[in-house]
Amino acid sequence: MLEIRNLHVSIEDKKILNGLNLTVHDGEVAAIMGPNGSGKSTLSYVIAGKPDYDIHDGEILLDGENVLEMDPDARAAAGIFLAFQYPLEIPGVATMTFLKAAMQAQRKARGEEELSTAEFMKRVRDQAGHLGIPQDMLKRGLNVGFSGGEKKRMEILQMALLEPKFCILDETDSGLDIDALKVVSEGVNRLRAKDRSFLVITHYQRLLNYIVPDTVHVMAHGQVVKSGGKELALELEANGYADYKTLAA
Repeated sequence: MLEIRNLHVSIEDKKILNGLNLTVHDGEVAAIMGPNGSGKSTLSYVIAGKPDYDIHDGEILLDGENVLEMDPDARAAAGIFLAFQYPLEIPGVATMTFLKAAMQAQRKARGEEELSTAEFMKRVRDQAGHLGIPQDMLKRGLNVGFSGGEKKRMEILQMALLEPKFCILDETDSGLDIDALKVVSEGVNRLRAKDRSFLVITHYQRLLNYIVPDTVHVMAHGQVVKSGGKELALELEANGYADYKTLAA
């Protein structure tokens, strides 16, 4: 379970999160929706441990342990995974080399044995096949020359291989056509499990047609101002965010 208590965050002296509270239970898919500037991406970055943010107060507890006291690599080893809105291209880093290094580092941090080359290759081939990732993509530099949809599929492949406990999807639907959206969503749904939770950040209902959430939370002014079931996303799609922008002001 992830529990966020009274989280206050700023960057460059600008306050972004204002006493945010949120709980995501084991096995739950929680969606975060809200207007631009409400703090959604900041929340994802702070959970994952991106530097440069000033945390003034609050806790982020993963199974009772405050991740704010951990370095980013320790948070990853504890089971936190962030899929970026705009995955970076990394020329000179082979995709397979990156995947193997990430998997082996995670296993070492968790006290698990390293995978043999044969087992590593089998896992990659199996998961890549589910996501429609061809072998020639795996032979290229990480994300180099990939389309937006290919980059997002590569992130879901990383998530499937690392098997995190808490997965954050920061506007994963951004820039995806409907076919790519379906493939990425199917990859996410395949990973749903009773001991794995998801925080899905999105502006639009369309992603939630494919990754159906258990709960929906509306953010405005750096706070969660309303929570409900999946029907809340439909309400937002129909009426927009105007009714919520003043709730936390």
